[in-house]
Amino acid sequence: MIQIYCKNTSTAKSFPEGSSLLDILSEFEFEKPYQIVSAKVNNVSQGLKYRVYNNKDVEFVDVRDSSGFRVYCRSLFFLLCKAARDVIPGIRIYIEHPISNGFYCNFKKADKKKVSKRDMDSISKRMREIVSKDIIFHRFNVQMEEAVRIFKDRGMDDKVKLLGTSGEVYTDYYTLGDTPDYYYGRLVPSAGYLKVWGLHLYHEGILLQVPDTKNPNVVAPFFDQPKTFNMFTENLRWNIIMGLSNVGDVNQAIKDGRASELIQVAEALQEKKIVQIAEEIERRYHRNDNPLRAVLVTGPSSSGKTTFCKRLSVQLMACGLYPVTISTDDYFVNRVDTPLLPDGRYDFDNFETVEHSLLEKDVLKLLAGEKVDVPVYNFVTGLREYGKRSLKLTRGSVLLIEGIHALNPNLIPKVPQSAYCKIFINTLTCTSLDNHNTIPTSDNRLLRRIIRDYKKGAFTAVQTISQWQSVCEAEKKWILPYQENADMMFNSAYLIEFAVLRNHAESILSSIPANCAEFSEAHRLLKFIHYFLPVSDKEIPPTSLLREFVGGSSFK
Repeated sequence: MIQIYCKNTSTAKSFPEGSSLLDILSEFEFEKPYQIVSAKVNNVSQGLKYRVYNNKDVEFVDVRDSSGFRVYCRSLFFLLCKAARDVIPGIRIYIEHPISNGFYCNFKKADKKKVSKRDMDSISKRMREIVSKDIIFHRFNVQMEEAVRIFKDRGMDDKVKLLGTSGEVYTDYYTLGDTPDYYYGRLVPSAGYLKVWGLHLYHEGILLQVPDTKNPNVVAPFFDQPKTFNMFTENLRWNIIMGLSNVGDVNQAIKDGRASELIQVAEALQEKKIVQIAEEIERRYHRNDNPLRAVLVTGPSSSGKTTFCKRLSVQLMACGLYPVTISTDDYFVNRVDTPLLPDGRYDFDNFETVEHSLLEKDVLKLLAGEKVDVPVYNFVTGLREYGKRSLKLTRGSVLLIEGIHALNPNLIPKVPQSAYCKIFINTLTCTSLDNHNTIPTSDNRLLRRIIRDYKKGAFTAVQTISQWQSVCEAEKKWILPYQENADMMFNSAYLIEFAVLRNHAESILSSIPANCAEFSEAHRLLKFIHYFLPVSDKEIPPTSLLREFVGGSSFK
């Protein structure tokens, strides 16, 4: 017999060796408002079919938990792919990226026609049939050569390239009915678990709608994001031109000695975009009617706002303009006046943390040509300090306002909108593991933040990971709702970023002990970055956005 400690109940029970998590779940009574989809075993995410042969700690989770949400979505991807193949022979499915509270899926039909509503309805009907029959997901662990052969025989070259460059001896693959597929994490036990989803025609493909993580019994509400979608499309187009649609392509290019070339192209693409933005600002600055005088810049955590503003400033100067920068952080209210979270901690992401009325007053004065004594926030004392910095806009000056609330329409409502433009920076990863395994965009930023925090000595990896969920929740509330308000967008994702970050993140993540809750995320990220062949950062220039996170930036 083995001992299982259930974290959901804080109690332990004995079970026969080899008991599955499904068996164990049935013996523990606790509140289950939503269906349990997976579990964390000794802080490692596992499917409910996982069998236990030693004493373990187990925590059962539903879709509200990030690991449970990923398990559900992966399973849903497989359901969609199988149903599409069943009803449209020869179709190829590409699950490209998250958008509009779902996942955008591109379909390539053998007849080269666009996917239609009739196609979507047929796929949806087949998905419902598979769910109603509760067809089982089977997992197989085989030698890598066998897995490669299975996918090669079915023309799934994306998976052949991914697995063929992994360097592993064994791998898992799954089947749903007679359809094999590969997913980089666990799935739900059977299709009957997948009752909440929706399909929606979107652009040239289909949006796969997924459960709302706040209420998993309903699909997350749809909201259109045309500008964000276009940014994804633009970067995906460049990836395809470069022949780097997935990780297997990137790994093969690295093996072929093209890492330096890929770094150079990545830098060139980002610089080209920054130049275009600077030239558009210059054009608006010199227009006769309502000339532009300010630029508002924002983006979520670790999107590269600081370096972007530095590089944009350089390009503006090359255009003959002189950028004057202020940060909304310097207009924080004194710390004692900061809004509080429900648990009593300071809510530094709250819009009311910024004294926006004062900021607006100073911006109006600056745009009117007045000299302004602007505050500098002392993060040690938690007080705004004056007498350290005064600003005045002169001929050719452009005011750059940077901060997480810069696109919030309530930040400077009295400033005429014609006087400024708005820029949103995000990290939209367009390279997928393979056609059916998209990379969460937040993973890019989380790895950046873990590395930067560690190198600066600001936080340990455990602290960064423990804070990340609240960071993401704050972004959803205060930043992301306004991204479509932007006049221009910039994608700071780097062409071969994960290959570079692997060298920095591996040792940091490996240092997290298995007995802390953050080990679950560290284990997942370690497994994920191991799909990428490592690339040294020695050829990353000192002005690169990546230098903000891995160190060595020439910007101070």
